Amino acid sequence: MSILISGSVAFDHILEFGGHFAEHILPDQLDKLSVSFLTPQMRSDYGGCAGNIAYAVRQLGGTPLPLATVGQDGGHYLERLRQLGISTEHIAVAQDCYTAQCTIVTDNRQNQITAFHPGAMAQAHLNPVPQDKPIAVAIVSPNGKEAMQQHSEQLHAAGIPFVFDPGQGMPLFNAEELQRLIDLATWTTLNEYEALLLCEKLGYDRAALSRQLRGLVVTLAEAGCEVWRDGNCEVVPPVAPTAVVDPTGCGDAWRGALLHGLEQGWDLVRCARLGNYMGALKVAHRGPQNYQVDAEAVAAC
Repeated sequence: MSILISGSVAFDHILEFGGHFAEHILPDQLDKLSVSFLTPQMRSDYGGCAGNIAYAVRQLGGTPLPLATVGQDGGHYLERLRQLGISTEHIAVAQDCYTAQCTIVTDNRQNQITAFHPGAMAQAHLNPVPQDKPIAVAIVSPNGKEAMQQHSEQLHAAGIPFVFDPGQGMPLFNAEELQRLIDLATWTTLNEYEALLLCEKLGYDRAALSRQLRGLVVTLAEAGCEVWRDGNCEVVPPVAPTAVVDPTGCGDAWRGALLHGLEQGWDLVRCARLGNYMGALKVAHRGPQNYQVDAEAVAAC
């Protein structure tokens, strides 16, 4: 069966700053911020949450089904996905705009400043969840606001269990809208900052949030992750990377592992162990879709 991945398909432009952002930004002058960073290293990569998660699922031997929208310039991205064995049947093409573009500046401590142009992603709600495909599990990841809402409603109505992954899309929603998405979802995954923000918006803690879901996972970067179920937390230890090269796409690699495990019927803690392995693997490679999975390491999770 397929794993449906609702989210963005984007081109990433990644620039590397050799210093530390904090040394160039004055905390008491943020209202007058005007700063420039010299970035001698630059590269462009295939990215976007849906593209990155689909890549991870495919690396793990699954059948990803991205649900996304690209622009007039997205042809070579679609061709690459097809070469990887990833279906593009449900990636729409909007001819009146460009594919989403993400520009990321990373400093020498792996902090990131990101600017995002949504482009064709703003039309993603016009591309509905397919009703004629055998879908085992799905994820609603950062996308256009209407797409995230409509795809969540459509998945819930179809009885398809799904992960709600608000990510950088969280500021688009007010508390009532976020609560509705939580009510529709089966699981939710957040990084530590997103968990703090979501709980602040909704007015309750992680334990209370987890009681509304089959499971809540909070990723903690190099500290591993928390798995919350019925108000109880289990910390899953990290996997040490062979090198720390580029954090771009680590969260998406982690989510690909989560979906793979859920599709296989794994316990959420085992899914998280695989996610920690995938995050460590990805951070040792430049770009979000340039790593190769070790089958023996996956089997050991």
